[in-house]
Amino acid sequence: MATTKRPTELRSTISGIENEPLYSPENVEVDVERDLGRPGEFPFTRGIYESMYRGRLWTMRQFAGFGTSEETNERFRYLLEHGQTGLSTAFDMPTLMGYDSDHPRSLGEVGREGVAIDSLADMETLFDGIPLGEVSTSMTINGPAAMLLAFYACVGEEQGVPLASLRGTVQTDILKEYIAQKEWIFPPAPSMRLVVDMIEWCTHEMPLMHPVSISGYHIREAGSTAAQELAFTLADGFAYVDACIARGLDVDAFAPRLSFFFNAHLDFFEEIAKYRAARRIWATQMRDKYGAKDPRSLLMRFHTQTAGVSLTAQQPEVNIVRTAIEALAAVLGGTQSLHTNSFDEALALPTENAVRLALRTQQVIAHETGVVNTADPLGGSYYLEHLTSELERQAYDYFERIEKLGGVIPAIEENFQQREIAEASFRYQGEVERGERIVVGVNRYALDQEAPVELLRIDPALEQKQIDRVQAVRSRRDAAAVEAALKRLEADAASDTNLMPAIMDASRVYVTMGEMCDTLRRVWGTWRETPVF
Repeated sequence: MATTKRPTELRSTISGIENEPLYSPENVEVDVERDLGRPGEFPFTRGIYESMYRGRLWTMRQFAGFGTSEETNERFRYLLEHGQTGLSTAFDMPTLMGYDSDHPRSLGEVGREGVAIDSLADMETLFDGIPLGEVSTSMTINGPAAMLLAFYACVGEEQGVPLASLRGTVQTDILKEYIAQKEWIFPPAPSMRLVVDMIEWCTHEMPLMHPVSISGYHIREAGSTAAQELAFTLADGFAYVDACIARGLDVDAFAPRLSFFFNAHLDFFEEIAKYRAARRIWATQMRDKYGAKDPRSLLMRFHTQTAGVSLTAQQPEVNIVRTAIEALAAVLGGTQSLHTNSFDEALALPTENAVRLALRTQQVIAHETGVVNTADPLGGSYYLEHLTSELERQAYDYFERIEKLGGVIPAIEENFQQREIAEASFRYQGEVERGERIVVGVNRYALDQEAPVELLRIDPALEQKQIDRVQAVRSRRDAAAVEAALKRLEADAASDTNLMPAIMDASRVYVTMGEMCDTLRRVWGTWRETPVF
């Protein structure tokens, strides 16, 4: 019988870990009690809950946001009607960078890749008719995270929901912006201060809110290996813990509300191993290094999103298969919530049909595959346990190298993480171009002609609509109250006062997000990195 030969195709994982032809007790040592334990018990390699998905499924949280708050509100309602169990908000580039929609730098970008949010008025519309006391909401925002959190809290107040009852996650992870995503506003030191302000404030005022989602997703999207995603993400997490302890916070007061966000890439077993290693490292370090006593402080809760970088513009329907495999890896790795990318996202923002199909992918995994019926069903696989331990080993090696550079921020300032990612990305791209890594439909099994795919088109008129909206808000608000709020924010920024109370008060009088960011720019300045070539 003829066989398909693979003379040039690499046998290593996507990240470059060499694979043996077979894994067995002869080449894999597993100490079950030390390395695995039981689900819900230290070191949580097998999951943070004893029953895992037998007790409760992960939250199906599809990312959504485009145009103005009205359009995104409609998409939110559509997703909730089709079985989504949590909201996840994407913001447009001006919002991410701290500019109002009518700022000159916002031209052409308003509402294009996420929803435009300029003030509390937009947030009120975004969640109109959606009871915030009954849903959890994730917001993918970093530089201006404090302002968007304040807007959300104010909407909760208006709905009569106590701050202590609001649930969700704010991404807030500014360190990964310097490393990978590049959407920062202020220099690292004041940015870290703002993150700690949010963590401290949420600890006292919004105890059900995750004030930071420490994110490896964007590190992986920038081209990192699985080990780099694991190591740089956890190093950032430990940097936030250090900063909060330096503020005087008790580790058990804030650590239970820290959360994480990982990528689900295509190398199936490597991805599952990555999540298991992450839990083990976090629990061990929180117990042994930071002395956490509350068992919840040891639990790594994380959201996962399938890999955007794995999506191809060629034969985009094949992305449905890629996303399903990645989502399955996330579930087998024990994620707490999941976003599945739509197959058309390499071409445009997803259509409603593509979004529904992405959500159905999660629902099929949950209800038709049987993988939720037992905790950590692949635990004990010699191959999986080898990969888990190898990724853990590589992560600790990176921790040591970062520590020798003086910590995460000095390493960022020396471009250490950025350079490591660039080199990994260059290696992988070379493998694809040489045909050593097969990408179906791109460098193998390509089609000469492809049928067009229906795409979502954003109406250009929405930009002017949003500009008119923010200008109308400015025209009808109390100018004296706005001026007083901004003066207070400026004074607090120049001191060591927690900024969240001032930001909350500014939000209530409809100070815009851009006005608050401009105030902080005047006090703190901005940041420009040295590029890596």
